[in-house]
Amino acid sequence: MKSILQNIAKHVSLTSEEEQLFLSKTETKTFKAKTILLNAGEISKHTYFVNSGILRSFNINDNIIEHVLHFACEGWWMGDMYSYISEKPGNLFIEVIEDAEVVIISKENHQQLFNDIPKLERFFRILTENSLVAHQERLMDNLSLTAEERFEKFCKKYPDLIYKVPQKQIASYIGVTPEFFSKMKARMLKK
Repeated sequence: MKSILQNIAKHVSLTSEEEQLFLSKTETKTFKAKTILLNAGEISKHTYFVNSGILRSFNINDNIIEHVLHFACEGWWMGDMYSYISEKPGNLFIEVIEDAEVVIISKENHQQLFNDIPKLERFFRILTENSLVAHQERLMDNLSLTAEERFEKFCKKYPDLIYKVPQKQIASYIGVTPEFFSKMKARMLKK
């Protein structure tokens, strides 16, 4: 539980009593790889913090093609924010890629924590703002960068994932087919 408290401490300071209250409203679970934490079409009632392991969020289009939206490694948060906030069915799957220990916060407990520890509203606002900036940057990258440039950026953002995540998921994240990705990667290695 130290990891999640360190994550919060980057933006707000909690007293030891507030830390204990926060931890009392969370649940820590371990999951095996390939476990689905959320299915598309469900209403997201939890947000997740990764203590260890790797998660990914993705959707599947009508042509049964996966589109990876995010990866979450140790110290990162993940959730289907559209569904979580709107309380409507979402279109994301959240899957465990590598065996993981995850801290889970229910929406009900999350809201209660905002009332009991107002500083946490500031913390989650900062996370939301950072997420919004990252989404905008990724959108602009997809519009203006080449596939090679997007892959280079991926490598800088997720240096450990290159060896832990299937190549087809990296290809999906940067917006290319696995075949194109394989050829592109071979060309890049020759340079």
